[in-house]
Amino acid sequence: MGQSYRDAGVDVERGYQAVSRIKGHARATFSRDVLSDLGGFNALFSLAKAKEMEDPVLASGTDGVGTKLKVAFVMDKHDTVGIDCVAMCVNDIVCCGAEPLFFLDYIACGKNSPSVMERIVKGMSDGCLMAGCSLVGGEMAEMPGFYESGEYDLAGFAVGLVDRPKMITGKGVLPGDVVIGLGSSGLHSNGFSLVRSVLRLNESSVAEHVVAIGRTLGLELLEPTRIYVKSILEVRKKVNVKACCHITGGGFYENMPRMLPGGLGLAIEKGTWKVHPIFDLVRQAGDISEKDMYQTFNMGIGMAIVVSPEEAEEAVYELTFLGENAKRIGLVEEGAGVRLC
Repeated sequence: MGQSYRDAGVDVERGYQAVSRIKGHARATFSRDVLSDLGGFNALFSLAKAKEMEDPVLASGTDGVGTKLKVAFVMDKHDTVGIDCVAMCVNDIVCCGAEPLFFLDYIACGKNSPSVMERIVKGMSDGCLMAGCSLVGGEMAEMPGFYESGEYDLAGFAVGLVDRPKMITGKGVLPGDVVIGLGSSGLHSNGFSLVRSVLRLNESSVAEHVVAIGRTLGLELLEPTRIYVKSILEVRKKVNVKACCHITGGGFYENMPRMLPGGLGLAIEKGTWKVHPIFDLVRQAGDISEKDMYQTFNMGIGMAIVVSPEEAEEAVYELTFLGENAKRIGLVEEGAGVRLC
């Protein structure tokens, strides 16, 4: 008898089971603009909202979770990395003021475990609900020999919509404008190659209770990326958000200048926000310099916006009301780059 696909390591029946288990989670995110169901060759989404806009523009973003997944593998905990995947995409596209509309995922694994796939997609569903967008589809690829059994990679793609006259572009930023930081939930999804290296993660170390953190190291590392979408969209109704920055890979030094026009930089005042204990733990374990920490991690600030001095107090108040840990953390100045002071 000839060799079957199952003999080669791909079990399509497990794939069918996984799809069956995730459909309910995805459908829970559907808005009335979703025109297709899961399982088709494509996903259809109505742009009826665009009729209300003067000059509608689509915004898109794609990203993955990175080697944070290695922590999930060690802990056999897969219910939060889907939130990370959504967050990394939707937090990017809201930086221009776009409202996320829909999200798609791609999961590649060595061996398809329907229960693991369900936990991953349930996390993505949770993330989409937090962001107010629909999980309209995705792809699961079983790739034996390419990925180890029990391991997978996870990436996503989001599309949003914004009215061109209301886009956040950074063009109106002036010296003296105020930088407001929105607190992170921890490491988010960046720098984990360095984290895993200096902390030497294994089943024993992730189960260790860290007094300074108040929980096990593994749970701290898997804390999902905070989703800022609804807060940014809401605060814009109260104040003029001139610029917006998602602080991801590259930390302060790479990301913050990206929201500014040429000829301007930022003076960031250390000590104006709380730095999570996890960052101190990583810094001490690896004897990492301050510059490298701020160049790799979010250091407790996951998103930053720029507003005029006259609106700074109201912006902080509104963001706090929306549940954000918002602080004035610096000023725009002439020059270039980020200056820590």
